[in-house]
Amino acid sequence: MTLAAPRAREAGARPLIESHPIRNPDQQDSHGMGRRAWWLVVLNVLIPGSAQVLAGNRRLGRFGLGATLLGWFLAIVAVGFALFARQTLVWLATGPLSWFVLTLAQVLCLAYALLWVVLTVDTLRLLRLVKLPTLTRWAAPIASVVVLALVGSGAVYASNIAADSRGALNALFGNSGPSLPPSDGYYNVLLLGADSGDGRDSMRFDSISVVSVNATTGATTITGIPRELPDPPFPADSPMHELYPDGFRSHGSSTCGWNAWMNQIRNAAEVCRKDRGKALYPDAAAHGSAPGIEATKDAAEAVLGIKIPYYVFVDMDGFADLVDALGGVDINVTERLPKGGPPPGSGAHDVDKWAIGWIEPGQQHMNGDTAQWYARSRYTTNDYDRMKRQRQLQEAILAQFTPENVLTHFSEVMKAGTALASTDLPQDKLPEFFDLMMKAKKQPVTQIELTPENGIEEKTPDYDLIREKVKDALHPPTKAPSEG
Repeated sequence: MTLAAPRAREAGARPLIESHPIRNPDQQDSHGMGRRAWWLVVLNVLIPGSAQVLAGNRRLGRFGLGATLLGWFLAIVAVGFALFARQTLVWLATGPLSWFVLTLAQVLCLAYALLWVVLTVDTLRLLRLVKLPTLTRWAAPIASVVVLALVGSGAVYASNIAADSRGALNALFGNSGPSLPPSDGYYNVLLLGADSGDGRDSMRFDSISVVSVNATTGATTITGIPRELPDPPFPADSPMHELYPDGFRSHGSSTCGWNAWMNQIRNAAEVCRKDRGKALYPDAAAHGSAPGIEATKDAAEAVLGIKIPYYVFVDMDGFADLVDALGGVDINVTERLPKGGPPPGSGAHDVDKWAIGWIEPGQQHMNGDTAQWYARSRYTTNDYDRMKRQRQLQEAILAQFTPENVLTHFSEVMKAGTALASTDLPQDKLPEFFDLMMKAKKQPVTQIELTPENGIEEKTPDYDLIREKVKDALHPPTKAPSEG
């Protein structure tokens, strides 16, 4: 008797649950069916899986609820890292575990999007559309599909971000140089710009600068080196020093000639050697570099008097795509500049005949094509003016690299960046560099231009003076405390 009573209560309890109007509604009650339908739609949107637990396949519902709770937990953890441990989040996304982390994120996002599709379709089945009032019969499915499209597209977009990030990291840093500590308190990076577009017989480093980032504060100094800087020296431990102990000199060959300018060092070290410079810099390729880049890096070290372990190369032929991907740049143009260039051998005369357009003075929001011509134009000015414009563009592009802007155009930025840039920066330095970049954005950038107006002679530069200027900029002399 005592054992039969619980069983009787248990047997009588289940019909109460099964007869709940959410699970087993009165299908003759059109108004009640309409309310039930909207409850299920809302539950599927807010807590995916709950509609099935209450009105459908409980096993599917429990699986959906578990996935939803896991997704919420991971999202809260990610937000917590972003707010309170950003460097850890960057380390996970860019460090040694990045391939696993990004692949897992991609799979989870796609799996959750697919699961939500299954849950939404099953929820629509549970609505029993033919029993609903006419308005609800159409509105409820439309609302469900619209929300599914919004949320599902967000999950797919997140998975694309993970995939694009993994691809970009592999393309840019898959074959990088050794990880080194800062030199004298700074990370120094050689920034090279070259143009491999149509009509160029070879790729020359038309833009040469060194970015020095304080390893503690993120304070950034950019030193512009004229591409026509003559007779640059090489450090004593450079293989180029054995060839040019008194500084870089003109070759004068009829078959492979170059002058004594800074931007011609690549020819001497790589292009015009039978072995393409492999004997000079045998480890360059293994470290994601090239002999011409390493030789230019050596010369920049000797010119500025600082150690430069890393480089970033930007191909100006794809520069416009990056600017467009970032949504353009804001530039204050101070003089009228032509787009295009004169026919080979014709000189820069009659600019109105060969110019394909003009960049007018004033504040402008430039697209990629205009920004590219702004960086290239030199026929109506000179190389020193072009250096200043290129530095101006560098700052404008850096200003566009906000988290909101990059996330909004993430795929386009990654595609453009991997197409136009190469580097030997080691991947394990990325979390530290990211932190320094965030600090740098809050401070003004110091500019050092090696130009005549700054006391550097065009044809006979004083390299000791150049090194002194760089030293004073990076390590300003401290004033002695006043006595008394």
